[in-house]
Amino acid sequence: MLAAEELEAGEVLFTIPRTALLSQHTTSIHALLQEAQESLQSQSGWVPLLLALLHEYTASNSHWQPYFSLWQDFRSLDHPMFWPQEERTRLLQGTGIPEAVDKDLANIQLEYNSIILPFMETHPNIFDPKLHTLELYKELVAFVMAYSFQEPLEEEEEDEKGPNPPMMVPVADILNHVANHNANLEYSPQCLRMVTTQAVRKGQEIFNTYGQMANWQLLHMYGFAEPYPGNSHDTADIQMVTLRRAALQRAKSEAQQQLVSEQWDFLCQLEMVGEEGAFVLGWDEVLTEEELSMTLKVLCMSEEEFKEYKEQDGWEDDSEEEENSTLSNEALSRLKTPCKKLLYDSVLLTLESYGADLKAEQDLLNNKEAYEKLSRREQQALHVRYGQKRILHQLLELVQ
Repeated sequence: MLAAEELEAGEVLFTIPRTALLSQHTTSIHALLQEAQESLQSQSGWVPLLLALLHEYTASNSHWQPYFSLWQDFRSLDHPMFWPQEERTRLLQGTGIPEAVDKDLANIQLEYNSIILPFMETHPNIFDPKLHTLELYKELVAFVMAYSFQEPLEEEEEDEKGPNPPMMVPVADILNHVANHNANLEYSPQCLRMVTTQAVRKGQEIFNTYGQMANWQLLHMYGFAEPYPGNSHDTADIQMVTLRRAALQRAKSEAQQQLVSEQWDFLCQLEMVGEEGAFVLGWDEVLTEEELSMTLKVLCMSEEEFKEYKEQDGWEDDSEEEENSTLSNEALSRLKTPCKKLLYDSVLLTLESYGADLKAEQDLLNNKEAYEKLSRREQQALHVRYGQKRILHQLLELVQ
């Protein structure tokens, strides 16, 4: 969407009445969904909307046919979940996306077989498994990933209930996303409004925000990534188990290895680490600062220090430490030497999980001719890998 004229900050671009939203509450089968809500509960919370979409997309008399006519089919969706597995692994190894996609695909299959099919079989006058196939369901999941909106909860509601279910918002879903966006969707009881957040020049694109999303999340959920250095919200992960691996590699004796294992178990009990967790690094600070600070501290303790620390159940009266709990780049450069070394080794191990090194990616990005020869998938994957590696290399320099 482009600005046809100069716009000031705070201008309403368009208004969408709530009656135009497509959700589990506005679909023509909302009564059925309401009735069956207990049996439609799932990990994602998306099943009622997906059933509404399965029905409305294929019903010739659907109130939303004009909306769906924008998508003749969903083949234009190019999420990594539609890439061949070999290509996904080759282009995205180390980014965290292949693992996220594997989980998605397993969950989609499970939801379809255990919730969607039984519901369709109960309502054969509305649904037909030959028409409402697993393949269409998978495409609609990607459609919801890329185009749906979730209304934020009021502050007082946050503790009481889970997130609002997703809904489709015509017109608002045309807008693309960048970190430095110039418009935002506002919610009120009667309608939703797209409002400019800064001045927009004539002919400039109107960008919404999908939230503070790292490039790997953008590619995984929306099918695109922001070229460096556009995405100020980009992040890189160090798997929690990588720190344990680095600590074990450093342990010279069996006794030291035993100590690392005990320290790790203690951190697990404190719920600071887990086998599947990750420490998340941003451009300016560590986003999982409490977990990383505590893990570095415990894994770098001597046997005596650890014994004493355990006796206090991990509590310390150390006000100085409280003040420094933010792991900004400046704070990282001031870490004690053993902590720096452990973090440095963990970053090196993380960088090994990618296929190519930073310099090779940099050369490709700087060579316009070579870059333009890449397929769209190769280009998007390159942006994800490059941003992550830049953040990891920045950390290497800070803790050298």
